[in-house]
This record gives sequence, C-alpha cells and structure tokens, in this order.
Amino acid sequence: MLDKLFEMVKGLAGDAVVNNPDVPNEHNDKVVAEATNTVASGLQNMVAGGGLQNIISMFSGGGQQSGGQGLMNNPIVNMMIGHFSGKLMSKYSLSGAQASGVANNLIPNVLSGLIDKTNDPNNSSFTLDNLLHSLTGGQSAQVVQEQQSSGNGSFNFQSLISQFTGGQGQQGGGGGLMDIVSRISGGAQNAKQQQGGGGLMDMIQGFLK
Repeated sequence: MLDKLFEMVKGLAGDAVVNNPDVPNEHNDKVVAEATNTVASGLQNMVAGGGLQNIISMFSGGGQQSGGQGLMNNPIVNMMIGHFSGKLMSKYSLSGAQASGVANNLIPNVLSGLIDKTNDPNNSSFTLDNLLHSLTGGQSAQVVQEQQSSGNGSFNFQSLISQFTGGQGQQGGGGGLMDIVSRISGGAQNAKQQQGGGGLMDMIQGFLK
C-alpha cells in the first residue's frame, strides 16, 4: 500500500511542491518521497507505541476532516508537520518559513485524503486493514484471521472505528480490544526492526526509479 500512498502524495503535491518556486524542480520527487515517509513512519511509530486507538479515532472522522482543516489541532498531525519541516530544512535547504509552508499545506491534505479514501466503501485498495498490514509486517492480517476463526467472522479493523465512536471497549472472540492493540503494537515494532536503519524510506525510494 506504500506505493499507492506515494502516488496519492504525488497527486496532491502540485501547489505545495511541484508548482512551488521554493522547492527546486530536481527535488520534487524526493520531497514527495519524504512526505510519504513522514506520514507512513509517523503512523507506524504511533502503532508501535500502542497508539492504535488514536489512529482509529483520527480515521473515524472521514469526510468531516476534508481538506485537512479538521486535522490541524491533532497532535499526531502536528508531529508529522514538524518532522517534515525539519527534513526540508536539513536536506533541501529550505528556510524555516518555506519548509513550514510546504509542510502545513501538504501533510494535512495527504492525511485527509488517506482518511477519506479508507472511509470510502467503494475504494477497496485503500482500507485501514491494508494500511495496518503494511505498517505491521502482516501482523494485523494474522490478528484478523484469528478473530474470524474464533467466531467473530465479521471482524476487520475498519469495524473497530464504530467501536471507538460508539464507546464499546471490548471485541469478542480472541480477547479484548487491549489485547488486539498490544498485538498490533508488537507487529509494528518487529516490522521497524526488520526494515533496518533506513526504515520505510528505503522502500519508498524504490518508487522513484
């Protein structure tokens, strides 16, 4: 799913990157890759830290966060904006104001687009399950299989959105919701270790070739 995320970022990068005189044209694709890595790694770090609930809560907003405006007060989003701004300054010599302008334009819109796509029932390529699968090295798929085989045949991570918004704290079948969070957290931690020092960025850079 990282390749689809990269293409989505590329499609949203027009005004923020491609048509922005502050970003030299020869750096356009690399900046898009950096933005993709910022979003993907930021979500992976949240999952690894036990923050699955926070991500699901953010994704439950759907179209209500269209355009990124509703995301600007989210600490996860602000963390990503700060990280991306720092990369733009250190690697591509943008000033603080220039980097902040690019980051504040692009990152919330990317996340808003990702949220809208995963909440679109007609878009099977962008789902919360697929996203978590790519961030946890497949651990999320194993959790889904175990939940379904234990009698919870309708279980998927998209269905957890209704549990968080509905205030339900437990998921039947293979243990409580906190057990699922712990399993997913461990999967993301293992995936980060297997990806090595380059992390997801090494995979994303492969899309530039």
